[in-house]
Amino acid sequence: MSKMQLCIYCLKSYGPIITAIVVMFFLVRANADYEEGVNAAFAGDFATAFQEFSVAAEEGLDAAQYNLAILYFTGQGVDQDIELAFKWTQAAALQGHVDAQFNLGSLYFEGSGVSQSNMRGLAWMVSAARAGHVNAAYALAMMHLEGDPIPRDTVQAHAWAAKAVNNGHEEGLALKHAIEEELSPSQLSAARRQYARWQIEPTPSLPTQ
Repeated sequence: MSKMQLCIYCLKSYGPIITAIVVMFFLVRANADYEEGVNAAFAGDFATAFQEFSVAAEEGLDAAQYNLAILYFTGQGVDQDIELAFKWTQAAALQGHVDAQFNLGSLYFEGSGVSQSNMRGLAWMVSAARAGHVNAAYALAMMHLEGDPIPRDTVQAHAWAAKAVNNGHEEGLALKHAIEEELSPSQLSAARRQYARWQIEPTPSLPTQ
């Protein structure tokens, strides 16, 4: 892929404008490669999808990084490589890709392609859930309810079930009602306060890893 040739004088004189043009140029090219990859994947040509996603991922497109990770994880279009699946999932997650954040949390919980860590898995799952990921909030509710792989906490379980409802999970309301049957009035009040705080608190910064 060709690169734009820019003179040093232009960069010094019109740095912000030139930089914006360069960034947009690569973004457009990355998006074009990504779209080709998507079309190839829908056609069942995963080898081409892998090639196109790879180019766009290297140029920093988070959606391409996310999809490239899935190809590495499933072994479609490329030999399965869980460590590279983790690498590209993490790259997309650090850019704010919510689906990648959910997957990254899952990889940490499972120890797939990385050392197992419930703490990091929880941090990324929370990040995805707070950002609106449907399944992340529901998964957190279930983890807290069942006490696996984190300590059981029905107050947190109820709060996350409420968040799952807010995020649009079809089974969130039923889970929320089921958890309510286990809670005392004071526990239910605490769960509702926790959920209310999430509505007014700013979204926390992304985990560093």
